[in-house]
Amino acid sequence: MRLLSTRSAQVARSPVSHPVFARYYARASVSAETRLGMAGVRERLLTGLSGRVIEVGAGNGLNFRHYPGTVAEVVAIEPEPLLRKLALEAALRCEVPVDVVPGAAEALPVKSEAFDAAVLSLVLCSVRDVARALSEVRRVLRPGGEVRFFEHGRGGGRAMTLTQRTLDRTVWPALTGGCHVSREPVAALRAAGFALGPHRRVLLPDKGPVLPTSYCALGVAWRPDEPGGR
Repeated sequence: MRLLSTRSAQVARSPVSHPVFARYYARASVSAETRLGMAGVRERLLTGLSGRVIEVGAGNGLNFRHYPGTVAEVVAIEPEPLLRKLALEAALRCEVPVDVVPGAAEALPVKSEAFDAAVLSLVLCSVRDVARALSEVRRVLRPGGEVRFFEHGRGGGRAMTLTQRTLDRTVWPALTGGCHVSREPVAALRAAGFALGPHRRVLLPDKGPVLPTSYCALGVAWRPDEPGGR
């Protein structure tokens, strides 16, 4: 049975609203599926998943069509109203049941230990509190639950990392819906207590100029299989 939330229409005001950037992102992300090879990255990110999955920061729902049939349900959290509307439309077109709901990464509106896997796809760059968001991901995963991540962050030599830090301190977050280019997602996952599995650096675009947003990490981590998950 397809599960689609009606709660989006009941939220009078979202705590996250970036209408100008959301319109730009919706167009640019669709173009990036082929131009930057993002469709292939999404396929690698999600292959082999099964059970109940929570996707944090689903954007306009471009991951949805890549979920394998072994996934029983996806609960997709998206705080930005325009992107959430587009994600709802994408959910109607995909084979796997997807429930799109409003919510912030730092306070996920779901029960503890309710999911077999979590997907983080270009979201840690823009959350307000990375440590708190990852603590929430750990809370909602069952012990031994899996995290699939594809995130951009700090990379390159001294000149590039200086550029990234400067952008984060000045115009970049204001222009890009709160995005930061110098965060370290792999280190953040480790600090949050996740056990890191195979992961690798991915450059986007893989050909052409290297940009402050080019340094990405694609991989898997697990919540430790421990009593209480803490």
